[in-house]
Amino acid sequence: MASPPDSGPQRLWRRRELLPLGAAALGVGLGGLLLRRGGSPGWTENAATPQPPAPGGLREFEAGRVLWENGRRVREFDLTASTTLLQLNPAVTFKAWAVNGRVPGPTLRARAGDRLRIRFRNEDSTSHSLHFHGVHPADMDGIRPVRRGGSTVYEFDAESFGLYPYHCHVAPVTRHVSKGLYGLLIVDPPSPRPAADEMVLVMGGYDLKGRGRNDLYAFNGRPNLYRDQPITIVQGQRVRLYLLNMVEWDGPLTFHLHANLFDVFRGGFSTSRDDITDVITMGMAERHILEFTYRDPGLYMFHPHQDQIAERGCMGHFRVVPGGL
Repeated sequence: MASPPDSGPQRLWRRRELLPLGAAALGVGLGGLLLRRGGSPGWTENAATPQPPAPGGLREFEAGRVLWENGRRVREFDLTASTTLLQLNPAVTFKAWAVNGRVPGPTLRARAGDRLRIRFRNEDSTSHSLHFHGVHPADMDGIRPVRRGGSTVYEFDAESFGLYPYHCHVAPVTRHVSKGLYGLLIVDPPSPRPAADEMVLVMGGYDLKGRGRNDLYAFNGRPNLYRDQPITIVQGQRVRLYLLNMVEWDGPLTFHLHANLFDVFRGGFSTSRDDITDVITMGMAERHILEFTYRDPGLYMFHPHQDQIAERGCMGHFRVVPGGL
């Protein structure tokens, strides 16, 4: 059987072709960041005008290795848990438990109807596992610890489109998640959503002193990342934001977008909007798709409306540029 356009070995994200343009336009070395990480397999079916690379895995999607077995598409992913030292800011490092050496882990992407095969290896000294939200058999639920040096395979069907967090489920789960073992799986509907500039924001917290209380917060792993390096988007272009809250130790959080409204697709389980607002409340592991367009160029803030959390690192800006870079 012939393979579809996104089949074959893990295909590289086409935005890498814009690396020189992106680095020159932004005046920063973001292109080098992606090259040092070896690039990223990508997903282009919903892509609008390509944007330059951005840090924190913002526009990176792992499509996996695509195989065809008995006429069916299978996506294989290799995920490894290990200890990683994160530089949260010039003065603070954090000993994290990470998936593939990063917090959050890679954003996995598939299409409804695909079979997913996740090869998980634990290279940490502590037992870990990976539990995926969604529908799957009990023996694929990821609650059984995998010891140091061990490995397992989680295999299940991506039956329903939507957004599905994944995280370690070894007790105490709060500690394992708060130290960084989490990420997002996106399952797209059979027919692609309209073209958009797609990006992922995952909210997380850091308990630096082990007191069960977060000291710093972040979008995509690094406090104040997008405050200091604003996300460039294009005036009038649709933005599709895959938003996930993985902040342990705190109650529900909000996400607020300045000077605009966004369409809400709750859980990513619908292709028609469920609501329109500028603030949305999210419990732990809650996730949504938000879509919006900026009419005017400028610098626009986004953050949780719990100001103490925003002021401790969960703060960012969109830089809207006219017509393109």
